Amino acid sequence: MKLPIRNIILLVLMLASAGLAIAMRPTHKIADQGPKIDLASMVPVEMEGWHEEVIPSIQVIDPQQKAFLDTIYSQVLSRTYVNEQGYRIMLSIAYGSDQSDSMKVHKPEVCYAAQGFQVEDHRMDNLILDQGVLPIKRVLALQGNRIEPITYWVTVADKVVRPDITQKIVQVAYGLTGEVPDGMLVRVSSIDRDQNNAFKKQDEFAKKLLSSLTPESRQRLSGGLK
Repeated sequence: MKLPIRNIILLVLMLASAGLAIAMRPTHKIADQGPKIDLASMVPVEMEGWHEEVIPSIQVIDPQQKAFLDTIYSQVLSRTYVNEQGYRIMLSIAYGSDQSDSMKVHKPEVCYAAQGFQVEDHRMDNLILDQGVLPIKRVLALQGNRIEPITYWVTVADKVVRPDITQKIVQVAYGLTGEVPDGMLVRVSSIDRDQNNAFKKQDEFAKKLLSSLTPESRQRLSGGLK
């Protein structure tokens, strides 16, 4: 049975499109081109004014959620730090070697909402560092009596990106070059009813954290800031 010419043309175009999509699919992982990431050794357990509190801490991830995040991230570092006044900051750094569009970072407002938190007050902000300006996002998570202000930022390869359409654009741009970018999500949070105080403490902690790193590690965690 002969196929109509129109159907043959459509079939050829479909096969050509499929072939082009395969040919343009990113295949070279940036993570394979440089030193391997080891979050545990990269981030110090003690820095000026802060030290790790080695006690069981409250985790905001259930087993199902953890299994899902394990498919996105290569490494996750979670620690609780305390200062001399007893103020606690929870640090979570998630690193993924594949941050293509299909494996993009799982943002806190999504993760917390999946755990039953009410997530409010999304807003962009800037953290002013000696090395430059770090774009960050503020989020407030609520669950019963627990009030948890959150500050976080996202990197894609060697760039810090705002977790909005900018992140999508950067991911697509890398894909067009045939490269698969890696990326990080750095989150600091605290249990504090005073939202302004919490963000002030988190900024203080984030500055101490970044200043305590080697220049190479600081570039990785801050998206290029030296």
